[in-house]
Amino acid sequence: MTDAARRRIVVGLSGASAPHVGLRVLEALRFRGNVEIHLIVTKGAVRTLQLEAPGWTLAQVRALADVVHDDADLAAPPSSGSFLHDGMAIVPASIRTCSALAAGITGSLLTRAADVTLKERRPLVLAPRESPLHLGHLRTLTALAELGAAIVPPMLAMYHAPTTVQDLIDHAAGKVLDLLKVEHDLFRRWSGG
Repeated sequence: MTDAARRRIVVGLSGASAPHVGLRVLEALRFRGNVEIHLIVTKGAVRTLQLEAPGWTLAQVRALADVVHDDADLAAPPSSGSFLHDGMAIVPASIRTCSALAAGITGSLLTRAADVTLKERRPLVLAPRESPLHLGHLRTLTALAELGAAIVPPMLAMYHAPTTVQDLIDHAAGKVLDLLKVEHDLFRRWSGG
């Protein structure tokens, strides 16, 4: 899609709980060094960061990206299919964001960029953070999968023998990066029993 030496990834943070997974995705992409990171942070995400990740300032989050786009700016580059990128992830993805996207409602840059990613047949990875899920949520996620999105809820995994909460966050972030085809060493891969 873009220059093989430097990939371009769009990352969105919505207002869902567990912004730590999205932050870890951003850190891992920044560590790779060969990824141009475009970031969209919703108002809900700003509030969730304040509540759940008080050690992070918005300035620190924004500093992980190469380019930060205002969620209200529907004319920003990621709103157009002519803006080439190698994939997009919304981590975490609120059910509100998922529902809007499944219904084709693109009233923000985050949902417009994700909609464009789908229509251009580029990888879209969504990490919905909601539990339990009712039938409406499941139908929304099914519709998104049918449209081509990869649905990757941050689920607990034990095969890599986590010993800290950070190990669980790393695993969830690593699953997102796998679907974006970004190399990482955030968790130990299964090698058999």
